[in-house]
Amino acid sequence: MDRIMPDHINKWVSEEEIVALMRELIRRPSHPGVENQETAVAEYIHEFFSKEGIKSELLPVQEGRKNVTAVIKGKGIGKNLLLTGHTDTVPPYDMPDAFELRPDGNHLIGRGSNDMKGPLACMIMAMIAIKRAGIQLDGDLMFAGVIDEEEKSLGTIDLIERGIKADGAIVGEPTDLDICIAHRGLEWFEFDFEGKAVHGGKQKEGINAILKASNFIQLMENKIVPLLDNRKHPLTGTSTMNYGTIKGGTQPSTVAGNCKIQIDRRWIPGEKYEDILQEYEDALVELREKDPEFKCNMTVMDVSVMKEGYVHEAMEIDRDHKLVEALLNASEEISEHRPAITYFTAWSDGGLLNHYAKISTLVCGPGDLETAHSKDEFINIKQLIPAVKIYVLTALKFCGNS
Repeated sequence: MDRIMPDHINKWVSEEEIVALMRELIRRPSHPGVENQETAVAEYIHEFFSKEGIKSELLPVQEGRKNVTAVIKGKGIGKNLLLTGHTDTVPPYDMPDAFELRPDGNHLIGRGSNDMKGPLACMIMAMIAIKRAGIQLDGDLMFAGVIDEEEKSLGTIDLIERGIKADGAIVGEPTDLDICIAHRGLEWFEFDFEGKAVHGGKQKEGINAILKASNFIQLMENKIVPLLDNRKHPLTGTSTMNYGTIKGGTQPSTVAGNCKIQIDRRWIPGEKYEDILQEYEDALVELREKDPEFKCNMTVMDVSVMKEGYVHEAMEIDRDHKLVEALLNASEEISEHRPAITYFTAWSDGGLLNHYAKISTLVCGPGDLETAHSKDEFINIKQLIPAVKIYVLTALKFCGNS
């Protein structure tokens, strides 16, 4: 039985405390280009937990960059739950006063307010509420604030390689507190087509790389895209392929000697990365066999390359998993409306935890993903206390409180 009611949580955590914690996290920039990037945020969280008597550690990942973890130990007879999110953000770009949390009606504006220092603050305060209430869970409740999710996910990969274990995990990316039990995998590929540049007046002596790229696109549209359209998932829909950029040639009077296409490929849970690579390789072989002058090199774009042995895998947790049930029941106790059981439209570190650490993972957090990375990024203040309560009750239901 749960030994805490939703309204009781207000005794141990206030909205003002959550906002104050958000303000401190946001005022510490953690985007690329900042010295030691996320470490000031990690150190603040570490000290915050320590002052509350919660065991916390700083774990070096890269030179100068650290993950932060915390744990409330249980009795060793229940399930262990991980609450996790990333401490890095994108740069401020054109966002004014990006590192000062600013109220605007029910909105709290600032870089990272919803992606994802606001959700992190809610997870942290959920653990603190349980600690202050003096509740001993049957299983462990863990927290991990990880570096580098916006780039190569080095933080979560480090957790995996340190042997992170849990029976379930919640990634607190902004979902408007809907429960996302799946998302697609993701990779960015570059196709570099080689031609032969000559003066436009001698066109027949050249090899137009743009035309070779066009032949590739036609094959994709006629053969590969129909395959993707037939691969369907009940939540995420179909696998997708987007031609994001195409660049070729130097000027109108010259036959294009080169052309590059960059593709965003997203795959549904159940598809295998090696099969995706093979489909592209087979397509290139087919084009080479038809055209001896066809030359193309396929690579994964540098910005998308993870540590060797890892890719941006898809995520899926069974709809009937006990963590989904616990989170759904907790949400219904807190909220006036039943949250949607849906999929996360972006990618998250949940794909890594699910695939490589074999931890059943879902995504659920306050905030609207639509405003992430924008100059107007905000979180609705009315979601903060409900998020904390949902995380607390989920921990009680999933970890146990016998």
